[in-house]
Amino acid sequence: MCVLAAAALAPIRVTGQGRGPTVDEILRQLDKSAKDFHSLSADVERTKVTVVVNDHSTEDGGLLVRGDKMLLKMNPPDSRVILRNGDNIYVYTPGLKQVQEYNLGKNRDLADEFLLLGFGTSGNELQKGFDIKYAGEQTIDGRKSAELDLTPKSPAVLKQFSKIQIWLDEATWLPDQQQFTETGSGDYLTVLYTKVVRNPNIPDSEFKPHWPKGTEKIKPQG
Repeated sequence: MCVLAAAALAPIRVTGQGRGPTVDEILRQLDKSAKDFHSLSADVERTKVTVVVNDHSTEDGGLLVRGDKMLLKMNPPDSRVILRNGDNIYVYTPGLKQVQEYNLGKNRDLADEFLLLGFGTSGNELQKGFDIKYAGEQTIDGRKSAELDLTPKSPAVLKQFSKIQIWLDEATWLPDQQQFTETGSGDYLTVLYTKVVRNPNIPDSEFKPHWPKGTEKIKPQG
């Protein structure tokens, strides 16, 4: 499932800390926000941190989300495309001229908790999947953000991540940042979102799996 969570992290750009809203207030705002959420575009900056060797690997790219569809394009030097179209996920690596194809099947709900967390997620849905703790109000890149610490209720999710943190922009109730802490190793994965546009018009063609001629198609088992 690590490939499904494929999000490396970014440094947290935080200043100040305030009391902010309560968990119940945040969940009500998420319920309201989810009703008219249809799509999103954003720039992303992601950093993978390997704790034991204190290694930080940062990359950037662009994200499109519409319903259960997602397109993530990462920039050079490690160019790749991660496409989610319903139950199917494609990981295209131009340098290898190769695309890996996955079918989520029974893991669809599990994948949604990673790939679409905060993008139209209602407060009710969040409560079903996580034990929620409010961790304070902070400012990220000039925006007031409410931080929630999420402990997965699903044993399958807990095998992957011991904790997930999400910072929600209090103006839009969309994620400013997410952080995923891996179970056991303590390695973590953070994603910072900037230039966020709510409900842009994104055509179906953006989520079609079309690759250059000569691309090798691989369907990994398991």
